[in-house]
Amino acid sequence: MNILINCPSKFNLKSSELDKLGGVESLNIALAKKLSDKNYNVTLSSICIKKTKVKKLLNLPIKFIETKKNKLVFDVIISSNDAAIFKYFPNSKKILWLHNPLQIEKSIRKKQFLPLITNRPKVIFVSTYLETITSKLFFFKERIVIPNFLLPDFTDQIINFKRKQIFIWSVQRSKGLDKTIDLWIKDISPIYKNVELHIFGSNIFFNEYNVKKLKLKKIFFRGRVSKQVLKNTYNKSMAMICLGYDETFCLNALEANSCGLPIITFGKTALNNFVTDDHNGFVARNYTDLTLVIVKMINISKSKHLKLIKNSINTSKKYLLKNIINNWLNILK
Repeated sequence: MNILINCPSKFNLKSSELDKLGGVESLNIALAKKLSDKNYNVTLSSICIKKTKVKKLLNLPIKFIETKKNKLVFDVIISSNDAAIFKYFPNSKKILWLHNPLQIEKSIRKKQFLPLITNRPKVIFVSTYLETITSKLFFFKERIVIPNFLLPDFTDQIINFKRKQIFIWSVQRSKGLDKTIDLWIKDISPIYKNVELHIFGSNIFFNEYNVKKLKLKKIFFRGRVSKQVLKNTYNKSMAMICLGYDETFCLNALEANSCGLPIITFGKTALNNFVTDDHNGFVARNYTDLTLVIVKMINISKSKHLKLIKNSINTSKKYLLKNIINNWLNILK
């Protein structure tokens, strides 16, 4: 079976920056490699210049795919957030892997609506939440939920059970970050002077805040780092603050759980189904409650903390690729 996995993002398989790619790109590469290991003939298309090949997996530029469409044959096309490529292969089985919200107005503006309607793909949603908020007016051939999986970088870890009083923020979007920093300055820093907040993600944060002054409050902006650096920091920290705004799955929360980090959240969007209060994290009702939960975590007993670490790790194991891949194989069959 010939499978095309289409990911319209800038990368190639031999790039030295692969460990800094975003979640969607990393998931596409991991799925392509896994299916290739299962002896499927897999081609991965991306926005790149040259053809590359790693083991049996071929990476082609999307422009090449479009130009040579009449000479290429794919039994199945799995495309992330993009239906445009379906029009080039009318006889292929079409699967739209939907990671982000899809509104009718947005799909029309980005020229996705017509390819979606005319090709009627099966759609794989990364969460029940995303499936629920996606309009039924798209008339997809089939709607299926297959959760995201833990990337190889975060599997088979040696867990550190001796944690420092470090809290993590690693959501790319900044919604809620200003209020979290405010409560840290007002309620956490004056009393717990050695407790740290590490903020990862887009470097845009450096322009929005006075980084030097916030360092005095033990608030550190780390910018965009490799997965290895992120994993090392997770493995020595206490908890992740992930409020849950605009999360269709939240791979960051899954990766944090795999390192034994419980999630502190408002339980919004997809995190409502991922975090179980007092099990693999804590659900706060509002920002006042968020402060109380952080203080609770700072003063947590060793036995309770150990239980949270183990629960978090066990939760993450449900999302190992070796388990999730069976859902994909059933779709391909």
